[in-house]
Amino acid sequence: MSAAAAGWPAIARRIRVPLGFVLAIVYWWLAHPRWWSLITGACIVLPGIWLRAVASGHVQKNQEVTTTGPYAHTRNPLYLGSIIMAAGFALAARSLWIVLVLVVLFLLIYVPVIRAEEMFLRSQFPGYEDYARQVPRLLPRLRPTPESSRADAVFSRELYLKHREYNSLLGAAAMIIALIVKIVWFNQ
Repeated sequence: MSAAAAGWPAIARRIRVPLGFVLAIVYWWLAHPRWWSLITGACIVLPGIWLRAVASGHVQKNQEVTTTGPYAHTRNPLYLGSIIMAAGFALAARSLWIVLVLVVLFLLIYVPVIRAEEMFLRSQFPGYEDYARQVPRLLPRLRPTPESSRADAVFSRELYLKHREYNSLLGAAAMIIALIVKIVWFNQ
């Protein structure tokens, strides 16, 4: 692997949040929402927000391999929640361009970040390899792993707040309001 290719996951990780703000502006500009698409899209966004919230209340970043809660079904519930949210917002926007941009961004940003994070976890935690064999990378398994039923593995409000996952809720609410403004003021 070339140095440039090895460095891309690190660059992708650093630019994904600022890129999200730029994408929000482009998204709003390209969106053609209708009331039906906004309501339907919001109904899809909500489970994505919920999944991210629950996952953030379980994960102990860089301290252990989290295998409880949503992590018993998928190794990347935070990214899966983001994908669900993106699908809801794509539906709300009613724009093929937005769908294409989201797919390209997922492939260029999230796939390399997920792979780099997995390499890090494999190097830091010997149990990660067994976990990775049992739990799918992204699409969830219906039944949790047997190890996921630890008695001490409950949702932690403190972890949720520490990871500032409420920002997903706030960002989604802001974009829904922006889409409402676009419908009302621009006669969408």
